[in-house]
Amino acid sequence: MNMQSKIHTKNLNLFAGKQQILKNINITIPEKKVTTIIGPSGCGKTSLLKCLNRLVDIYPEMKVQGKIYLDNINILEPQHDIHDIRRKMGLLSQRPYPLPMSICNNITFGLRISGRRKKRYLNGRLEHYLRQANLWDEVKDRLKEPAVRLSIGQQQRLCLARGLSVDPDIILADEPTSALDPVSTTAIEERFEKLKSRYTIVMVTHILRQAKRIADHVIFMYLGEVIEQGPAEQVFCNPQHEKTKLYLKGAYN
Repeated sequence: MNMQSKIHTKNLNLFAGKQQILKNINITIPEKKVTTIIGPSGCGKTSLLKCLNRLVDIYPEMKVQGKIYLDNINILEPQHDIHDIRRKMGLLSQRPYPLPMSICNNITFGLRISGRRKKRYLNGRLEHYLRQANLWDEVKDRLKEPAVRLSIGQQQRLCLARGLSVDPDIILADEPTSALDPVSTTAIEERFEKLKSRYTIVMVTHILRQAKRIADHVIFMYLGEVIEQGPAEQVFCNPQHEKTKLYLKGAYN
């Protein structure tokens, strides 16, 4: 399967004080595919995700070494606008955090502060992004209600729609279904399957069954290192490393 690279890293290391969290990470993330990052708890999955959009920059004790290339541009070089980098990479967290405002304003807030304020345009974009998140039909008659009145599953899809409203290239998802019921989990997975035709999706998951359902490409991590990576069928059906084989058999939690 021919996959064009969207992100790749070279000798990426992350330190928290004297503790090394990520060790010489060299990965390739294909464009317009779903890449899942798997591995036991505490292996560095979320830390890697935060490095990709430079969210680790907000922690003074964190130090990053190496290179992260987005479309062959090293985003760790100081001349790059960190806000522009983060705009290109929407982040979906483990638990949804809707803004303390209406469903409508959660989507249009970002559009308005970027200067797009015409009502007709905002209404069109509102419906567009809520449809992309498969939420429009459920909320179209209650757009003025506070977003916190939505169910947790609906809130997560609202946060997905909000992230899409800033027109990212990449969706970073950190265990986005861990707090959701099975129906809402399926809804998010189905959205990712459809959205990958337009976006590159990188998803951390601790649920092996989920990774097998939706992944095109897999990165397996263990104790801060990348042990194996490749097309999902190859990693799941014919793993090359003993640690990968043991993880797939349930030896590591």
